Amino acid sequence: AVYNASKSFIQSLSQALHDELRGTGVTVTALMPGPTETNFFRRAGMASTRIGRMSGKDDPAEVAREGFAALIDGDRKVVAESLLTKAMGIGNRLLPDSVKAVANRVMSTPVGSK
Repeated sequence: AVYNASKSFIQSLSQALHDELRGTGVTVTALMPGPTETNFFRRAGMASTRIGRMSGKDDPAEVAREGFAALIDGDRKVVAESLLTKAMGIGNRLLPDSVKAVANRVMSTPVGSK
């Protein structure tokens, strides 16, 4: 719950900063990666969750390249990297928050737990 709330705050803050800094030459881009092959899941104690165990996580170098390109282009946000992540981003815009909360719980619960 805290992770998702933090993501929402960062997205809202980056949108506001992007607007407030218009015309200054400073750009703010929200990078919204999907599951990425880093140590995040192990460090967060999520290695045994569905999302932590998922194969085919995004390549961190490609996520960074896409984020940097979006920043240079002055984009407000970028959903990076894979086609699956981009599809998840579209789904997140279409699904009600209650459905997204259930999906997040399912993906973040250790496998074998209720």
